Amino acid sequence: MMRLAGKKIIQLVSNDFEDLELWYPVHRLREEGATVDIVGEKAGEKYIGKYGVPIVSDKTFDEINPADYDAILVPGGWSPDLLRRFDSVLTMVRHFNETKQPIGQICHAGWVLISAGVLKGINVTSTPGIKDDMTNAGATWHDEPVVVDGHIISSRRPPDLPDYMREFIRVLEGSK
Repeated sequence: MMRLAGKKIIQLVSNDFEDLELWYPVHRLREEGATVDIVGEKAGEKYIGKYGVPIVSDKTFDEINPADYDAILVPGGWSPDLLRRFDSVLTMVRHFNETKQPIGQICHAGWVLISAGVLKGINVTSTPGIKDDMTNAGATWHDEPVVVDGHIISSRRPPDLPDYMREFIRVLEGSK
């Protein structure tokens, strides 16, 4: 049974993403029947993960309409520091926050949500390295494999990926 047939997800990408934190969610969501578009600064661009695993983007930040999608995923690694510099990325994250549609963040991905200004009063987790950044943005940080606060699903690091995707899929199944 394809639990996510008909669902469309944005997977943001830029260089130096954490390889597993990008690829594992893409594969899991596609296994469940979802369409996952890889969205970067340029379309057809090869982006390289921290450990050398490449991925090619399908679309650009500016050419997609977030209203055409059901959820967004922000990868970890060092790419969130690059992604948060694009107004179009912050606008996308704000769209999903305002519409209460699933936003997945893992590891350093919280940096993008911080820059989008959507974490005040939210329960989250992340890599412990950005705990202070998350709390300074108004979030309540928890050292747990996955934290779900409404439509925001957060996780710490690669070993937590099974918990992260189980909860992300559960929230996505229940979304409009």
